Amino acid sequence: MELTPFATLTLATGSEGFYMLGPTPAGTRIIQEIHSAELRGERINASAIGASSADWLAIDAQGVGLFDIRITMKTDDDAIVYLRYSGRADWSEGLGKGPIYVGAEFESGDERYTWLNALHLFGKGGVADGGVQYEFFQGS
Repeated sequence: MELTPFATLTLATGSEGFYMLGPTPAGTRIIQEIHSAELRGERINASAIGASSADWLAIDAQGVGLFDIRITMKTDDDAIVYLRYSGRADWSEGLGKGPIYVGAEFESGDERYTWLNALHLFGKGGVADGGVQYEFFQGS
């Protein structure tokens, strides 16, 4: 399989909208609201809309972060797309201290973007400057 660059996703987070639930059956649960998101690539450019974007993160007993991120976005040409991705990171050395590996999928009913519905992207990211940045790749 060959991977080709698809897009860069930049998320802004912060201390506002950061909820530490503590120990739960899933691990230490942290809910982190996403204040803004920008997806930039050759075939799509989109920004987060609404107030429902967040990461429902859990950290297990070994320090592995389990990510569950959901974002509603609007493209530069006004199509609505939904981005969901999940993944893992070895954060046994501390929160944010290691790369994040994810798999991502889109949903769109806009005929200009239904091609997104067939994609499964792979990404690598990390914590940076008050947020997270990912590079997404498409397999071929």
